[in-house]
Amino acid sequence: MIELTVQDLYLNYGTNPVLKGVSLELQRGEVVALLGSSGSGKTTLLRAIAGLEQASQGRITMNERVLFDGDSRTEMPAEHRDLGIVFQSYALWPHKTVEENIAYPLKLRKVKTAEQHTRVQEILDQLGMGKLGKRYPNELSGGQQQRVAIGRALVYNPPVLLLDEPLSNLDAKLREEARAFLRELILRLGLSAIMVTHDQAEAMAIADRILLLHNGQIEQQGTPQEMYASPRTRFCAEFMGSNNSLQGKVIQADNQRATLQGADWSISGTAMAPLSSGQDAVAIIRLEQVALSQDATPNSIRMPVSASMYLGDKWEYLFRQAGAHDPEGLTLRAYGRQERTPDPCYLSMPPEAVWIFPA
Repeated sequence: MIELTVQDLYLNYGTNPVLKGVSLELQRGEVVALLGSSGSGKTTLLRAIAGLEQASQGRITMNERVLFDGDSRTEMPAEHRDLGIVFQSYALWPHKTVEENIAYPLKLRKVKTAEQHTRVQEILDQLGMGKLGKRYPNELSGGQQQRVAIGRALVYNPPVLLLDEPLSNLDAKLREEARAFLRELILRLGLSAIMVTHDQAEAMAIADRILLLHNGQIEQQGTPQEMYASPRTRFCAEFMGSNNSLQGKVIQADNQRATLQGADWSISGTAMAPLSSGQDAVAIIRLEQVALSQDATPNSIRMPVSASMYLGDKWEYLFRQAGAHDPEGLTLRAYGRQERTPDPCYLSMPPEAVWIFPA
């Protein structure tokens, strides 16, 4: 069942168009991540759904309620939309206790005091903070403050939860823990949520579906697996994952296979769009798809190791080589299990893992 629908939404800041015809559907019990770089329109879209920004065209509905309609100039106030919102800054009242912060939406809705206490304690227990209700925000860690903000958004059982970069204020270690906690909480409570993030790992870990925004439009959408393994555009391929990019000219193109040539190398891969000989193109391959060998292998480039970097669970290698026809040379990266000497080796790239896009 569809919980929320956005149809052909446009929004401008003055004369600057920010959203350019964005549409999405949120199913009940689904988590959708709005992913993109700064300025892509993801936070503006979330704020338009919340009623904090006014769109110029389009339509937003939740169940059978019209939240915004550009044609009839219908604009439901934010406070009447009954959406749970978790802001990036958490926006907790510093002079109120944890219990008082979480209870605030119930107080606004004139819920009886006894029921407020019951519902707040239920939320605190679900968040693993059952004994912290009397503390103030400045007595909590960043992760605990984040949970309070989530609890405040959940306490009145909103049909849709809106999360604006909910983990961005946490350090790296806490982010990993909070990511797992948030995904588990969403599954356990059967929440419907839209989450804004610029972190692809966060989007893939938490969301059921990802909408990648670029320049105010949806570049591509799909499950995390589809977005990572089957990008349809160069932007999506480059945005998702850690990649190598090789720029050159197409020297052969046949159906869905093409060969790209640089100054001192050539590589074959899958043509992601129609290509012709002599055309400028870019080959993209994920770092984890590159295999290293001391012996020559098909579809490989021989390069020396410039640097080895220890990442804990693996090593990352930087390969750099200036060729006779390219003084700046080619730079590639790959992963491995041990430190490597500067000696040259072969970087093998399976053609099916190499995506070739028009430049």
